Amino acid sequence: MAHPTRSVLYIPGSKERALEKATGLACDAIIFDLEDAVAIDEKANARALLAKTLSEADYGARLKIVRVNGLDSAWGREDVLAFADAIRAGAKVDAILIPKVSTPADLDAVADLIQGVPLWAMMETAQGMLNAGAIAAHPRLEGMVMGTNDLAKELGSRFRADRLPMQAGLGLCLLAAKAHGKIIVDGVYNAFKDDEGLKVECDQGRDMGFDGKTLIHPAQLAVCNAAFAPSDNEIDLAQRQIAAFEAAEAAGQGVAVVDGKIVENLHIVTARQVLAKAQAIAALGS
Repeated sequence: MAHPTRSVLYIPGSKERALEKATGLACDAIIFDLEDAVAIDEKANARALLAKTLSEADYGARLKIVRVNGLDSAWGREDVLAFADAIRAGAKVDAILIPKVSTPADLDAVADLIQGVPLWAMMETAQGMLNAGAIAAHPRLEGMVMGTNDLAKELGSRFRADRLPMQAGLGLCLLAAKAHGKIIVDGVYNAFKDDEGLKVECDQGRDMGFDGKTLIHPAQLAVCNAAFAPSDNEIDLAQRQIAAFEAAEAAGQGVAVVDGKIVENLHIVTARQVLAKAQAIAALGS
């Protein structure tokens, strides 16, 4: 089972206290942000601080993802080159996240500057939605992150609790990621004190097939981790489906019945995935 990505927390690369606190947070992955969360006059200092931090701090099993500035900005190229050097010198970085990926060429441009580290793509432009399949097929790409705030801005859409304006883009990116076996995590929920609204959006994302959700505040972690983990009922059902199907096979039958429903081999594939995910989460200790 791949590393769980239930909760993917943004941490500003310029905030030393936040970087320190993140070593003890119950998130599956951290996006160390050099882009939106860092003021213009702090860009260079944040880059240096983050490179030093990722060379020295222990973030345990959490995925460590660095979001650089875009190459079309004044800081993006230096960000990528600085982390190429830092990684060679021993900085612990699991992926580089590229903002506003609209075509595979945006990935190529970064791939040419940094070797040996997976790339992730922020999916937050209309063009990116339309090119999601080609982006997901990129050989260096490991994961996709929905940037729903920027997408809403570009679309000119209104906020709705059911995220109806987002559904076309979310669906296109989900299809692309699943077709090419890439990780995909949902966008942020801005009202970080609204646990009820967060749970609704987490459940919607999980129902759709997202692997997890990006978060803007540690207070959102517990709700998100619970929503994207297999429930006790799902684990119990998976175990019973596997047992019933194995018993049916031993009896020379191709299907089993559990809770009045037919269980075929395709259901067993899903059941085994559920158990593998639960085991991977348990191994993280959160």
